Amino acid sequence: MFIVASKTFTTLETLTNARLARDWLWEGLAAVGATDTSDEASRTEAVSKHFVAVSTALDKVEAFGINPDNAFGFWDWVGGRYSVDSAIGLSLEITLGPDNFRELLAGFHDVDVHMGETPLAQNVPVLMGVLNVWYTNFLDAQSHAVLPYAQQLHRFAAYLQQLTMESNGKSVRWDGSPVTTGTGEVFWGEPGTNGQHAFYQLIHQGTQLIPADFIAFVNPAYPSQDDGRDVHGLFLANFLAQTKALAFGKTAEEVEAEGTEGALVAARTFEGNRPTTSIFADSLTPRVLGQLVGLYEHITFVQGVIWGINSFDQWGVELGKQLALQIAPAIEGDAEALANQDASTKALIEYYQANRR
Repeated sequence: MFIVASKTFTTLETLTNARLARDWLWEGLAAVGATDTSDEASRTEAVSKHFVAVSTALDKVEAFGINPDNAFGFWDWVGGRYSVDSAIGLSLEITLGPDNFRELLAGFHDVDVHMGETPLAQNVPVLMGVLNVWYTNFLDAQSHAVLPYAQQLHRFAAYLQQLTMESNGKSVRWDGSPVTTGTGEVFWGEPGTNGQHAFYQLIHQGTQLIPADFIAFVNPAYPSQDDGRDVHGLFLANFLAQTKALAFGKTAEEVEAEGTEGALVAARTFEGNRPTTSIFADSLTPRVLGQLVGLYEHITFVQGVIWGINSFDQWGVELGKQLALQIAPAIEGDAEALANQDASTKALIEYYQANRR
């Protein structure tokens, strides 16, 4: 079964892949005599039996050949980056199973209730959103690191990149007036132990202030021991050590007390006072994952409200889609379309055409 998930059913990459899958299906069925590819009705029947859609555009779904009865709809105001807990999550529900998916949804709901009912002074998404605005607008932070100490979340920072940067990467306010402060941080990150041997040096001693969220769990997914020692305990020792070092640093006096002299004293001194937030949960369950995603969704919303921007549109993305449709004919050999391109784009297309094998 193929699931074609596209809100508008017009996204170039999604529809291209869907057509390739449809062609593959037709060729495979024809090869074993299960369908007649020369007969339109037979082709349509094959698609209707093997494809379902998740979309708000049922007319386009039907035009593709998918039975509208096999389409899972959702509200047109649900943005893609906020849609994992809608029908868009169908493939996730199939993968996790309905019980786990319901637990994921329960996690989202937990945070929704907390956000809506908790006083502002104890409201976690509000406090974290306000802190992010403080870091960006008052401490000139340009990026924000998300550092999970759990390999199962190795792509979590990448997921948050779309949520945060597509939502708050705006330079105009709701009313069309230009913003008067910085908006939107660059979100990035890797699992903690990978980062410790890569970019943590910059966070500790670099000239840029980089707020960081550390995420860890008391109980690991796969407990293990090394010569009688709890491996996860050693792992969490690093989690706690990094946040402590970032908070308190290391003074020149402490360095000298260890016997270090001369220029190395300054090199081994840490100023500390680098902002971090520690998120510590019992274990990484579907419900906790839902809480984590829901938390960052609400943080993103809070920042957008403070900045007065619309966190639910993405016109920069739309422009790229429009231009891609104009450029595609030029790549495919349309001389007029090529002539209409700017000099830089034209040169790149000509290079591509000259070297494409």
